[in-house]
Amino acid sequence: MKIARFRTSAGEERYGLLDGERLKAIDGFPWDGPRTMGREYAVGDVRLLAPVEPPDVFAIGLNYRAHAEETGANYPPAPVIFLKATSAVIGPQDSVVLPAMAPDEVDYEAELAIVIGRASRNVPESDALDCVFGYTCGNDVSARDAQLRYDVQWARGKSFDTFCPIGPWIETEIDPDSADITLRLNGRTMQSSNTSDMVFSCRKLVSYCSQIATLRPGTVIMTGTPSGVGFARKPPVFLREGDTVEVEIGGIGVLRNVVAKEG
Repeated sequence: MKIARFRTSAGEERYGLLDGERLKAIDGFPWDGPRTMGREYAVGDVRLLAPVEPPDVFAIGLNYRAHAEETGANYPPAPVIFLKATSAVIGPQDSVVLPAMAPDEVDYEAELAIVIGRASRNVPESDALDCVFGYTCGNDVSARDAQLRYDVQWARGKSFDTFCPIGPWIETEIDPDSADITLRLNGRTMQSSNTSDMVFSCRKLVSYCSQIATLRPGTVIMTGTPSGVGFARKPPVFLREGDTVEVEIGGIGVLRNVVAKEG
């Protein structure tokens, strides 16, 4: 089941069940039990939004073995947790904006994003996936100079406005631990992997994060990125105005964003 969030031509924001090229409007939040309203919209007649407005965005560092190896880091003994500002969240038809404060070393990171479906605290791993509503594509956009050279922690480099694209919708029926994940920059494949290369499974990540804080419905957990990021390349590859970035995850779809300059 695919569930999108969208804005109609009249300016109304709704959730809807995706059925081919049609969206069947849902009353309320989908994790409360999708109740269709009998109204349908053509996908081409609406604007797709970020599929959720998360109360929190947890993110995981160094969670793919090949990515840890390309950066020269050891596999972490426990999930590396950081937070992204919720104001960074954008949808599949929005632009990633190069911030005036740090425009030169902005990097891409394709990620599987978990969407929590019910309030969860101290959840054992055996029950963790029962707390998940579904999954979507994410891009943990990062200003590498701020993240790695100038600051002693990652909050600024990871949290500029527009630095958390997610979408295009939520898929409720995939195997999160065996999904192909790809990122293309202007049509060129830069990252190509499978979530089976993750150091910590989705089940582990949900359980671990729930021991830190209550995971409220709509919370997003970005599960880490595979190898092929721009800063690890020789020479490095960073995002530039006019670029098109596509994150594709098997069973979900394609999250597409263009890159713009601030102002």
